[in-house]
Amino acid sequence: MRELTRRLAEIGEKPEDLDAVLITHEHSDHISGLPRLVRWRERKKKPLAVFVSRLTKPLIDWDVEASKATTPSPPPCIEEFQAGSGWTIGNIVVQSFTIPHDAVDPVGFCFHAEGVKVGVATDLGYMPESIKVHLRRVQMLLLESNHDLEMLKVGPYPWSVKQRVMGRNGHLSNSHTCDYLEADLDSGVQTLILGHLSEHNNHPEIVRMGAAQSLEARGLSPRLVIAEQKRQTEVFAY
Repeated sequence: MRELTRRLAEIGEKPEDLDAVLITHEHSDHISGLPRLVRWRERKKKPLAVFVSRLTKPLIDWDVEASKATTPSPPPCIEEFQAGSGWTIGNIVVQSFTIPHDAVDPVGFCFHAEGVKVGVATDLGYMPESIKVHLRRVQMLLLESNHDLEMLKVGPYPWSVKQRVMGRNGHLSNSHTCDYLEADLDSGVQTLILGHLSEHNNHPEIVRMGAAQSLEARGLSPRLVIAEQKRQTEVFAY
C-alpha cells in the first residue's frame, strides 16, 4: 500500500483516484497490498472495483485486519470474470486470456480504447499460439523477459525453483522473448515494454541488447522500454 501510494504520487495520482484494479493471478508479488487497498477504500466510502477471475478470488485473503477485529469484515464487492471473457470499464474494452503459469487461473489482458490496443502478458512459461493471436494488432505491449538462462543456471535459487522458472508454466526467458519478437511481434507495435525482470537472474542491459537485435533482424523499430522493479514507468500517452 505504501509503495503503491508512492508510485502513484510520482505520476500525480492518488489511491483514491483509482477506478479499477485488474488481477492476473494470486501470487504474492501480484496481490501484495491489494486487500489493504480495498479495505482502505471502503473506509473512505469509495469502494474500488476489483476484477479477479472466478477461480482466483477464493485464494486471496481479503480480511487483512482479522487479527485486530472482534468480528470478521464482510467480503468486499469483487467483480468476478471467467478467464477468456471480456467486459468494459468506462470507455475501455477489456479482453482477458489464459496464460501458462503455475497459478490456479492466470490471465493476461488486452485493452482497447479510441482505436488503441494495449497488451499485457507476464508470468508465462512459453508463448502459445492462442496468446500470439490475442497480441496481434497491438500498439503497445508489456511483455515478460524474466531471466537470462545462463544466469539462472548458475544463480542462487535452489534447483527446484530453477526448474519451476524454466518450465512451461514458469517464466519467459530472454531468449524465448526474443524468439517471439523476431518471429511474431505485430509489425504495428509502437511501444514495447519488457518487464518482470528477475532481480537475481537477469540484467536490464542484457534484455535491451537482445531485444534490440531481434527487432533489428525483424526490421521493426518500436520504442523499447525496459521496466524496472523498484520504480514505476513513465506514463505512456497515445
